[in-house]
Amino acid sequence: MAKARSTQSIALSAAIAAALGTASISAQAADTDVSFGGYVKLDLMVSDYTDGQAPASGSIARQQYIPSLTPVGGNGDDMVTDFSARESRFFLSTETELDNGEVLTGHVEMDFQLTPDGDQRISNSYNPRLRHAFIKYKNWTFGQTWSNFQDLNILGESVDFIGVTDGIVFNRQAQIRYTSGGFSMSIENPETTVTDTLANGNGRIVSSDGFVPDITFKYTGKSDNLTWQASTLLRQLTYDVNGDGDDETEFGYGVSFGAKYSFGMDDIRASITTGSGVGRYLALNQWNGAVIDANGDLEAIDTTGISFAYRHFWTDKIRSNVIYSRGWADNPETLVGGSATEFSQRLAFNVMYSAASNLTFGAEISKAQRETEAGIDGDLNRVQFMAKYAF
Repeated sequence: MAKARSTQSIALSAAIAAALGTASISAQAADTDVSFGGYVKLDLMVSDYTDGQAPASGSIARQQYIPSLTPVGGNGDDMVTDFSARESRFFLSTETELDNGEVLTGHVEMDFQLTPDGDQRISNSYNPRLRHAFIKYKNWTFGQTWSNFQDLNILGESVDFIGVTDGIVFNRQAQIRYTSGGFSMSIENPETTVTDTLANGNGRIVSSDGFVPDITFKYTGKSDNLTWQASTLLRQLTYDVNGDGDDETEFGYGVSFGAKYSFGMDDIRASITTGSGVGRYLALNQWNGAVIDANGDLEAIDTTGISFAYRHFWTDKIRSNVIYSRGWADNPETLVGGSATEFSQRLAFNVMYSAASNLTFGAEISKAQRETEAGIDGDLNRVQFMAKYAF
């Protein structure tokens, strides 16, 4: 990451200020430190879908592991190879000394992952997507960033984008957060996903009817080599089932506990998350938050996820990671149908080599499995290589 007093920005701001007849832009730039950074990453993936055809070329499952998109119940093997640099990202951060003596922090970050536009035919051009955009003032954070319900500390080192995807909370969204020491709380964007088997097969309805923000509480503690984190999610699941403006609602909640223990250069990371109506927060929205029952009411879906990662350093430059994650749901089968996912899991092993502190090469082999309520399953075997330069 590069950081410097932005003298060129000061000069440019001064010129703009002169043109606008004001000195306020120049004054702000003079009190601002600008940091920029990111990384460039190449991924090479060889994937073997053992129970059905591989997702189409533009599918997000061809860029990273998405548990809900592992094919099940198909015939024969389908092997594909993909090259991608779309995980590459960049960010810009600022620290501005305000005229009241406080410091205002800003951060904007983008990458090219998961965007729908672009193809692999000629130029491989893809639009950037917004990852983070927030400001911090005193104890407050305003903007889009990681959900306060999430624990970044338990993410194992992986060649795949996430690694322990099946069993963890992984969510970025707009929010207002208050932090004091190890305690934090937030109100966050309320988006409900609903299964309507009777009217929509086993498809997903994304409701825009939310009124009450999702509320989270979290506490982070540390004792010697152990760092731990406990969090709670409270939410109202909302959907206008009949389209008459009269919303159906259901209470949802989740609890999560994660820990990282370091010994020597090695470390172990583990987590468990469970709740009712957790929905989109767990396993990249593999399960919806609720299902519509026969009376037209919402019924929350119970889900649980676990993750484990062990990192061992062979030398100061070479290390390996063993990663396992699993997520499962207590689906009301009569409502969601047999094609709904009952569980998914992934086991992976990798070797990482850091030629320099900011240059890493990695190789990972993994096996993922998804099984439906009807007992139909499918496997994804993948070998993945990466080269990553952080700046």
